[in-house]
Amino acid sequence: MTTLDLQYLVEATGGRLVAEGLRTLCAGVTTDSRAVRAGCVFFALTGEKFDGNTFAAAASQEAAAVVVSREVSGIHPACSIIRVPDTLAALQQLALRWRRDLPGLRVVGITGSSGKTSVKDMTRAVLATRYATVATRGNLNNHIGVPLSILTAEPGTQAAVWEMGMNHAGELAPLCALTQPHIGIISHIGSAHIGLLGSRDAIAHEKCTLARALPQDGWMIYPAADDYADYISTQTAAQPLPVGGPESAVRAREVQLTPQGSRYELIIEGLGSAPVQLPVPGMHMVTNSLLAAAAGWKLGCSLEQITAGLAGMALTPGRLACREAHGFTLIDDTYNANPESMRAALRTIAEMRGHKRHFAVLGKMGELGEAGVAAHAEIGWFAASQGYAAVVVMGDECPETLALCQAAAEGVPALLVSTPDEAAAALRRLAAPGDAILFKGSRSAGVEHALSAFLHSFES
Repeated sequence: MTTLDLQYLVEATGGRLVAEGLRTLCAGVTTDSRAVRAGCVFFALTGEKFDGNTFAAAASQEAAAVVVSREVSGIHPACSIIRVPDTLAALQQLALRWRRDLPGLRVVGITGSSGKTSVKDMTRAVLATRYATVATRGNLNNHIGVPLSILTAEPGTQAAVWEMGMNHAGELAPLCALTQPHIGIISHIGSAHIGLLGSRDAIAHEKCTLARALPQDGWMIYPAADDYADYISTQTAAQPLPVGGPESAVRAREVQLTPQGSRYELIIEGLGSAPVQLPVPGMHMVTNSLLAAAAGWKLGCSLEQITAGLAGMALTPGRLACREAHGFTLIDDTYNANPESMRAALRTIAEMRGHKRHFAVLGKMGELGEAGVAAHAEIGWFAASQGYAAVVVMGDECPETLALCQAAAEGVPALLVSTPDEAAAALRRLAAPGDAILFKGSRSAGVEHALSAFLHSFES
């Protein structure tokens, strides 16, 4: 945001300049007072349980400007003060103005029930081989994160890959209006958030908000094998582009899965074919890479650029991140979980060769509503069917975790533990060097702490 100045900020937010300081705006935007840097703009967001206005004085010690929604005392005299009725609305208005001032930007918008962050990482890697590219950091994909992501683009930015998430109906439309994508990717339509939306059909309708937001000369990219592939194609005025099917314009053949990743022959009609070495394991990651390849193709990347981008990509932490420690292969897939991503991770690890046995530490999947108990039981049965030596279920003895544990126990030893330390202790009893261990659960389950506890147990 090198061209942002105080007058632009005031006009874009619709705010009132209460005090004009001497500092130059030069370091972007933040909503976190702990991340304030010299020259940045601090937006004092408010919510039911917090009031960012209370941190404005501290932020003003370094910030060039603070955007507040009420009178605040103690602001540094060198810091400008902009007053607005609603700081979140002001942030979104600024992002919308900034996006409109970058009319030549090539934008890929991504959503999906699972896999969207991995697809984002892969698409960014592909586009970065040809263009100056920005992308969503981590998973800043909601009504706050998307505006912040947009504001990282600069006049010299040529391409952007922005991820958009949702929990409730109606949340994607304003994000699409902000990002204004020309290419859309729906990674998968599953059952994540089914407890909040009521049915997979309702989830599909909401995810296809992205499809409906695309222009006629745009492209809607999605897996040909998705249950809702036909529905997606009917929801967009853009050109539908299913990938991964036997007749798809973008597809893979001769796929070879390894513990370190996968190898396959990438075929893109009109460009030819080339080998791909993907540095992440799992057949679902192959599909994700085809979605990214299709976006690169439609934005003018060569076959060589696409394959180089995929070979050099790195996933956001917490997504099938493999590490070797104390003789074990530890797979951290703890960022989040839903039934589809659980099955994909369990299948991927079970298919890994070169290990004596496979274990899994699983936590609860959130936001499944009335379908939660049955969904957890299904995952338990699925884990048992994959040949795991044992399954450790971490969490309170709620109906969901009980169902998961009881179903798994029908096929393999299954233990229900309450804490990360108990999970680590169980693994120390059951597993041995040469084994592979998967850690997977929703963020609220805190399964990453079991991984930390397991590693820490070797230090005592």
